[in-house]
Formats: sequence, C-alpha cells, structure tokens
Amino acid sequence: MTHVSHTIMGGKVHVYKRENSRFWQCSTYLDGKNRRTSSKQESLAHAKDFAEDWYLGLRGKLLRGELRDEKSFEEAAEQFVKEYEVITEGHRSPRWVEGHKARLRIHLIPFFGEMGLSEVTAGKVQEYRIHRIETSATGKPPARSTMHDEIVTLRQTLKTAMRHGWLQFLPDLSSPYTTQSKVSHRAWFSPKEYKQLYEATRRRVQKPFHERHRWNAEQIHDFVLFMANTGLRPDEAKNLQHRDVEIVEDDATGETILEIEVRGKRGVGYCKSTSGAVRPYQRVFERNNPAPTDLVFPGNHIKMFNNILNEEGLKFDRDGNRRTAYSLRHTYICLRLMEGADIYQIAKNCRTSVEMIEKYYASHIKTTLDAAAINVRRVKPKSVPKNPDA
Repeated sequence: MTHVSHTIMGGKVHVYKRENSRFWQCSTYLDGKNRRTSSKQESLAHAKDFAEDWYLGLRGKLLRGELRDEKSFEEAAEQFVKEYEVITEGHRSPRWVEGHKARLRIHLIPFFGEMGLSEVTAGKVQEYRIHRIETSATGKPPARSTMHDEIVTLRQTLKTAMRHGWLQFLPDLSSPYTTQSKVSHRAWFSPKEYKQLYEATRRRVQKPFHERHRWNAEQIHDFVLFMANTGLRPDEAKNLQHRDVEIVEDDATGETILEIEVRGKRGVGYCKSTSGAVRPYQRVFERNNPAPTDLVFPGNHIKMFNNILNEEGLKFDRDGNRRTAYSLRHTYICLRLMEGADIYQIAKNCRTSVEMIEKYYASHIKTTLDAAAINVRRVKPKSVPKNPDA
C-alpha cells in the first residue's frame, strides 16, 4: 500500500514509498508496460535524481531497440535469495547462505545485475571470469575454489529464473580451455607425524612457556586428540556444545565412545567417535565445569597450534600442502582407511560422500590396494603333446 507519492518529469515518473519501507520506489508507463524499480535511496531528493536517470536510461534503450520485456539478473537474484533462505532452513548452515548473498552482492550483481536474463550467455560468463582476474584487489587471480563457488551461486540464480519461467535454457557455465586438473590429496598427518604432533602438544602442557598459558596448552592438546578421533570439521567443532556430546557404551564394539550431534555446513548430522576421543573430552569437561549450552572448545587456539606445527616442522607436507586444523579431519579419514574401515560407513560418519573420499583420500592410501586382487596371474592351460601316429 502506497504511503507517500510524488510525480516528476511532467507526470511521466512516479516516486513513492511503500508502507514499512525505508527506500523510495520509482515507476513509469513505457512501451505499453508499467515498469518499477527501487531507488535504494532514503532521501527524497536523491530518489528523484535516481528516478530521472532511470527513466532517461529506459527511454534511451527504447529508442535503440534494447528495451526488453524480461526480468533482469538482479531480480532473479533477489528471488533466489528469498527462496533459498526459507527452503533450506535447517539443511544448510547460515554461513553458507550468507556466502551466496555476499557473492551476489559483491561480484555477480555488479557485473550481471542490469542484464536481461537472456543476455547471461556462456560468452558473458567467460567475460565475467576474465573481469574477476583483471580486477583482483590482490593482483592475483581468484582461487579455483572461489571461482567455483561464484559459478555455483550464478547457476542457482539462473535455475531459480528457469523455475519461474523467466529463462528458457541454462547457458553453458563450464570453463573453456580447461583440461582435467590434477587431483592432489589433502594435507594430513601420517601415523608417525600424528604421534609427533600429539607428543609435542603434551610437552607444551607439561612445560608451558608461562603458567597463564597452561589452560590454552591443555585445550589445544585435547583438541588435537578429539579432532583426530572424531573427524569433525573445524567449524563443526567450533559450534559444538556439551549438550551435543554423549558418552555411551557401543553395543557393536563393546567400547566406550562419544555420540555427537553435529551442526555444520551440511546442517545437522551425527558422528560416532573412536574410543580415543573419550578421555580428551572428559578432561575438557572436568577442566571447564561447563553448562550444557557452553562450547566444548571456547576461544581460538589457532596461533598456538600453528606455532607447534612450525616448531615441529609439520606445517607443510612433502608436496608443499599447508596443514591446518582441517588436516586433523583428513588424518581421521586416512587412519580409518588404513585400519580397513568400510568407506561407506566413513562417509556417513564424516557427513560427506564416498566419491569425495575416493577422490581425495583413498587414492593415496597404499593399504586400500589389495595385492592379492592386483597380482593375479592367469593360469596357462597345459599344452597337449601331439600324437606323432595321428
């Protein structure tokens, strides 16, 4: 319902503000159709200036034959954000949803925003990739994962337009001239390196640099053991509360383990730890005397963790991959594979797919190769001697 309205340009343009909205809107009737947009301005004077420029821009497009009766990319983006946030509530983490919003606001809408949806072609998408490289603030091209995430957001927006009938076909969004990239394994700690790491964190507990650092040292020691025995992602561990963790007797193995309700980028999932995670968790609980809603690992110990990695020469693996707290998750997966665990069960427990584990983990674990199945030799049939009298 319109609350306040003004006319400009001899009555050709209306500037109005809807009830409960802080921005002024603009409307005009042009080429047989009512056209509206938001000025994104709270000041009436600025909104009128915007409306004049907007109207003259539409007139120019009409005279050049460029005015199309179709939704713009920006309108499709607004619809996508509106739907995605509601439909995926509880299935995608708020951080992932905010990532889509940020990519649209910072990169995609400034480039595609005013284009009609039919103008977002494979060629324009390639121009966008070039634009991102040329305008990089750091002087370096965006990381492969960054560009991948932006194209995912672009694809989701265009799929939203297709569902509403605003776009007929989805353009080819694949990157041209790209050969298959090398699949490198994720940085992890071999059994020997993992032992070196937790022995180093234990020494830091026994001999901290200063008594005020003891609590941090104890936390990081238990963090390393907990992560390598649960396979949680760092963001999942950061969100973990004590009410999400339960110490139970596992019927299948007869061992005491942790049952964990995990909240992370995949929404809510579940994890069963190894028995090696129980004592570190008990120490954390006894040390902090927490309430059920307190975080299991409050604070940030990344600086101390990185210092220990550097001191032990463990910051980089032999291929130059940088190790982080995420490497403890990779270590959990690799150690389980080396112990002969079922890959499907590992995938379920880590809230990932079998394909991801086969691609990034199992490919470099030698114990996943069955020599008996590989070194098979075909039995040659015995030759029958010829009968000379035949």
